[in-house]
Amino acid sequence: MGFGDLKTDAGLKSLDEYLADNSYIEGFQPSQADTTVFQALSSPPNSKFPHALRWYNHIKSYGKGISSFPGVKKDISAFAAAGSAPSKGKSGGDDDDLDLFGSDDEPDAEAEKLKEERVKQYQAKKSKKAAVVAKSSVVLDVKPWDDETDMAEMEKKVRTVECDGLKWGASKLIPLAYGIKKLQIMCVVEDEKVSIDWLTEEIQNFEDYVQSVDIAAFQKI
Repeated sequence: MGFGDLKTDAGLKSLDEYLADNSYIEGFQPSQADTTVFQALSSPPNSKFPHALRWYNHIKSYGKGISSFPGVKKDISAFAAAGSAPSKGKSGGDDDDLDLFGSDDEPDAEAEKLKEERVKQYQAKKSKKAAVVAKSSVVLDVKPWDDETDMAEMEKKVRTVECDGLKWGASKLIPLAYGIKKLQIMCVVEDEKVSIDWLTEEIQNFEDYVQSVDIAAFQKI
């Protein structure tokens, strides 16, 4: 696939539309293709590109782990070579959704009518896609400073982190070493509403209890 110049709105729009139907750039799990496209973006996509922003925050949550994603790393030209939208008056290839303007040879009134109909079809299709709420199941490892940390109180602190799109689940204590235990806790997040980076930072703000937070598991549901 080709997204065009990812530093422009046109390129980001093409990426956003692709990620509306795909969780990752290639396949069904993070790969070097995601690493390449992620590194090509100088900053998070604007919120007007919600699917691209959801994908960006998801890949960012892996931190330095993105360099170890499976697959062979490609040059960004493999994904950004093609333009993101057809030029006016030409066919958009296999994706008829993008050909909103019709032919320049048609009378103006007919062309405008065709444009209006296709815009309505396009908007209707996008609204149906937007109705699907993408969620992820996340398991966090919350580690204390030492064996004297009140783990029950630490869990209470963690569960005080609340926002729209976040739901806490089951938890358990897992032994680490020298009498120290970590809190492993599950939560379900709506991808477009909750950033995993934000969530881990909020938990780490409980400095008297929390030494670090790691992502133990991440699965889209």
